[in-house]
Amino acid sequence: MKNTIIITVSFVSLAFLLALTAKSGLTSQNQVSSISSTNAKSNLRTEEILYDFGTISMKNGNVTKEFTVVNPTENDIFVEKVFTSCMCTKAFLVLPDGDIKGPFGMPGMSYVPPANEVIKAGENRVIRVVYDPNAHGPAGVGRIDRFISVVEKNGGTVQFEIKANVTP
Repeated sequence: MKNTIIITVSFVSLAFLLALTAKSGLTSQNQVSSISSTNAKSNLRTEEILYDFGTISMKNGNVTKEFTVVNPTENDIFVEKVFTSCMCTKAFLVLPDGDIKGPFGMPGMSYVPPANEVIKAGENRVIRVVYDPNAHGPAGVGRIDRFISVVEKNGGTVQFEIKANVTP
């Protein structure tokens, strides 16, 4: 009787682990597909996609970097979304007249408004990125790596990256 219970528990445990492993494999495959489909080739061009702030201090507050995207095509490009990879990072679209759209943040953490911005042929837009080193509190000390995505209506995406070493 005791051996039957042990064998039954072992079999149920093994079946559970196999089911969990199969499900994890499917999830990983879906995540890879999702990631590759969001990195569609963008029509927008930029000379800089990565900026490293170097060492920054929490006591000195927010740091800002501006990236520029250019529409080199003969057609207008509709920017549908702008979003960031973390709540500590905000992005803004700076319009030709100096007006600002945003803030655009991390989906799921707060409301992220649609960008709904047309960049006419030959025009450019500034993407202003603001990183708040205090957003994570004391746990935010160390290396950071954050991403800012600019998504066109056709799915094309430009992804910017900021890095820093955060000190207290």
